[in-house]
Amino acid sequence: MLWSGWGDPARATPLPEPVTVLLRDLLGVEPRGTRTVALADIPVPPTPLDATAHRSLAATVGEEHVSVDAETRIRHTRGKSTPDLLRMRDGDAEDIPAAVVLPESHDEVLAVLRVCAEHRLPVVPFGGGTSVVGGLAPGRRATFVALDLRRMNRLLALDPVSRTATLQPGLRAPRAEVLLAEHGFTLGHFPQSYEWATIGGFAATRSSGQASAGYGRFDEMVLGLTLATPEGTLDTGRAPRSAAGPDLRQLLLGSEGAFGVLTSVTVRIRPVPQVRRYEGWRFPSFEEGTAALRRLAQDGPRPTVLRLSDETETLIGLAQPDAIGSSALPQDTGCTAIAGFEGTPEDTVRRRDRAAAVLRDCGGTPLGEEPGERWAHGRYSAPYLRDALLDAGAFAETLETATFWSGVPRLHAAVREALTTTLTGAGTPPLVMCHISHVYENGASLYFTVVCAQADDPLAQWMRAKQAANEAILAAGGTITHHHGVGTDHRDGYLREAGPLGIAALQAVKRRLDPAGLLNPGVLLPTD
Repeated sequence: MLWSGWGDPARATPLPEPVTVLLRDLLGVEPRGTRTVALADIPVPPTPLDATAHRSLAATVGEEHVSVDAETRIRHTRGKSTPDLLRMRDGDAEDIPAAVVLPESHDEVLAVLRVCAEHRLPVVPFGGGTSVVGGLAPGRRATFVALDLRRMNRLLALDPVSRTATLQPGLRAPRAEVLLAEHGFTLGHFPQSYEWATIGGFAATRSSGQASAGYGRFDEMVLGLTLATPEGTLDTGRAPRSAAGPDLRQLLLGSEGAFGVLTSVTVRIRPVPQVRRYEGWRFPSFEEGTAALRRLAQDGPRPTVLRLSDETETLIGLAQPDAIGSSALPQDTGCTAIAGFEGTPEDTVRRRDRAAAVLRDCGGTPLGEEPGERWAHGRYSAPYLRDALLDAGAFAETLETATFWSGVPRLHAAVREALTTTLTGAGTPPLVMCHISHVYENGASLYFTVVCAQADDPLAQWMRAKQAANEAILAAGGTITHHHGVGTDHRDGYLREAGPLGIAALQAVKRRLDPAGLLNPGVLLPTD
């Protein structure tokens, strides 16, 4: 992955001229050109890792799997939020790990954790490195180890009768799909980070994929987990459901490396669909489109993919990222929805026809398959677009939340107002776009994208806006995060959402599993 941006460097492309003109005329963005410090020029101090600790770690995983060179350490510094990238582009490696350790098995992870406990070394689990909420930097400046799980990348077991698969945490999502497809199955989990994210990361952050309307969230797919901790091993999941006390799986899902390191994940799998079809719909307003999505989510038939862009996002064309700035953009007002259907040809046609009747009854106008196919083709391109916007002098970032259906209008308006007011007050009027990204019987997720001109201090610029948005989310009754996770960026909001007693209970769990507080300190929970 590109160390100073997102994804494959070969796929990084500059903004089309129409987009540059749009940014200049609409937001006053002035091109700055690429200002990234070269990787070799980033000042990196020698590793502060104690020689004795280094030898002990090498004895557990092999000397070749303990890296202390500057480039490897830089590539394991922070995640991929816009503030993360801006700091890296400026050559700020303050949060750099002392070493990168690559275990190959559950037993090696346990051994590494024992060594780190002995030497009081904090440990930050590292999967695909795609965190956008400050989930990969310890809360206190310290000598710490990045535990890269990429060698733990196998399909351990597959049960075609029960339709389950056990996967190692470092397995990247595309490779997992290839391995499952060899047996005729799919996980069906396709978040925007799909190309780089890992199975362990999905579980650790309660990830939600773009086909969640049909396949469910990742936490709904998980049937069992194995966790390595400084205190030993925790195994969960003897059956698909159980009444044997509280479900420990739910305690580990979303724990973000603060309780231990996930070393295997057993998931529900489904047959590879014979056909996949995506189509577009237009609604006169976000309110009417939301009502249509609610009907499908509550009364069916529920598509596999179901999402709705508000008026601003539709006008700009972010519903179809690869079409931004082109003649393919919609020329009329309204909101674009995308509905996708997967399965057998017969079932797909039947569900599509029934869904179309509902969407028409709710005021929708069919746009055919071209908008849906454009969305499917460009579904992973938005992060690359974000990098190009940064190069052009724009600031671009996202945030997400969720609420019950009755609260969607209020939450949508509150977050838009908070972002618009804060950034306009700072002299950088923004473009605030939103879409419903995931639907449930009782509510939905709202995903916001913000673009504005970069201020002289873009980090402070976003910190103010992000804080205002977090306050608006909590005041409007939304959750502080729906699928990006807590990390450090959402920790204060999570403390308020969970409440003092809830946080105290989780801190008690952490003290039992991680007595020294070395596992991803400051992430999810405050340090003692």
